[in-house]
Amino acid sequence: MFDAAVIGAGPAGSAIATLLARAGWSVALVEQQAFPRRKVCGECVAASNFALLDALGVGPEFAERAGAELRRVALMRGDETIVAPLPAAAGAHPFGRALGREYLDTLLVAAAEAAGATRWQPWSLQAISGSAGRFVLRLRRDETAEEAELGAALVVAAHGSWQPLPSERDERRDARTVGDLFAFKANFRGATLAGDLLPVLSFPGGYGGMVVADDGVLTLAGCLRADRLRALRAAHPGLRAGDAFEALLRNECRGVADALDVATREGAWLASGPLRPGVRVDAGDDVFRIGNAAGEAHPIVGEGISMALQSAFVLAALIAPARAELTAPASAASVQRSAQREHTRLWRRRFARRLAVAAAFAHVAMRPAPAAAAWPLVRRWPGILTAGARWSDKTRCAPEAARLVAAFA
Repeated sequence: MFDAAVIGAGPAGSAIATLLARAGWSVALVEQQAFPRRKVCGECVAASNFALLDALGVGPEFAERAGAELRRVALMRGDETIVAPLPAAAGAHPFGRALGREYLDTLLVAAAEAAGATRWQPWSLQAISGSAGRFVLRLRRDETAEEAELGAALVVAAHGSWQPLPSERDERRDARTVGDLFAFKANFRGATLAGDLLPVLSFPGGYGGMVVADDGVLTLAGCLRADRLRALRAAHPGLRAGDAFEALLRNECRGVADALDVATREGAWLASGPLRPGVRVDAGDDVFRIGNAAGEAHPIVGEGISMALQSAFVLAALIAPARAELTAPASAASVQRSAQREHTRLWRRRFARRLAVAAAFAHVAMRPAPAAAAWPLVRRWPGILTAGARWSDKTRCAPEAARLVAAFA
């Protein structure tokens, strides 16, 4: 029996597990995949999150391993590339950096375990039953077929957007459309992209980005609509989806072809999806949600890790001091409902704008007519790119997260 069970040990899940464990909670951290592992996800960490990494105890390791400071943003479309400065955040380290998820996630889950959380990995969640104060989680260790049951007074969903809770899986399958976005990612060595540059890629039916992370390895990632992916695969019979996506990027964005001209890909392309951009923080159940489980921004703005970390701190600041009331069987149901309403309000206040800005940028980037109309404006005023980064809150941290960091200090 645990005070809290956290589903997913990515940045959001490991962060909330660390914070609650330090506050005296007994925490089960459930993750279905073994670490380290590559993941179809962005690797940029905005400078506004560095204090959070320090508070979690992984700041020095991150600083030692991450790529160069990201000082410039670029927009690549067709044969053109437009470059502008990225806005600086306040503090000693004003610019973001990138670190592969195989390293970042491993650092964060180790910090959670060191703080006192009990790591269940690799165990997959099969079912959740019960209610606030009396949840029962059924787990399975696939490699051995071993099963286990955990009790928890409170459940925090911190899983990825394409790894829904068991109760959501059938609904997700039924909701698929031709407009669904599928995500791709690959790593390259020997690329010629400048280490301080963060390019955004615009092309019909999708968008993408590149960044140089740790060890000089370039990450190329992007999203493509299901209908465009289907047409692409029909045009390249026998070619794997990721390889066809790479060919598309090289053809659609000259900046990609130039950056990869003499580069060598490491490993195969990863693919996943469909993505589910949008708000899910109040799903109408008894589960608290953070990270992508609470709401997912189009990854065109590279704010996924920022939202994961900051949303964990926002929730921890709200619930950590109220452990007794939230976990006591007699009061858990009513107190958790009240806390969920307040959490939903805080989450929307801190993160809803990021989702709206990201959605606007994504739909312009992947639709030919809006992209063609916007291009002359960006060419004439590159500062629009700088403003866009600021609008997506790359320079700001949620106040609740900053206050919790100050309390740790």
